[in-house]
Amino acid sequence: LECGGERHGDKGFFIQPTVFSGVEDDMRIAKEEIFGPVMQIMKFKTIEEVIDRANKTVYGLAASVFTKDIDKALRVAHAVRAGSMWVNTYDVFRCNAPFGGFKMSGVGRELGEYGLQQYSEIKT
Repeated sequence: LECGGERHGDKGFFIQPTVFSGVEDDMRIAKEEIFGPVMQIMKFKTIEEVIDRANKTVYGLAASVFTKDIDKALRVAHAVRAGSMWVNTYDVFRCNAPFGGFKMSGVGRELGEYGLQQYSEIKT
């Protein structure tokens, strides 16, 4: 634990932004989907290793890549199996863009035209 992890405030169920370093692939924190201000830092040697790690998980709600190299960013964005993929940002949504996960991270899509299809029944 590098920082955070404590309760934030005295109302509700909030935690401080939390950072873990030295995380390995077999650790629970590396394998589960965490909904909260939590970051795990994992070392890597190649972009292929990063893509392989990301795609080995059973989850795929969202992913983000931070880099100065647009070619690397696009390579990762196209290769990672996640419902939403951001480059040099995270958690940015547009109401007309569909949102939803891959694998165990959800079924269907919300927002945009794709989101409306769940509430429609086509008749011909």
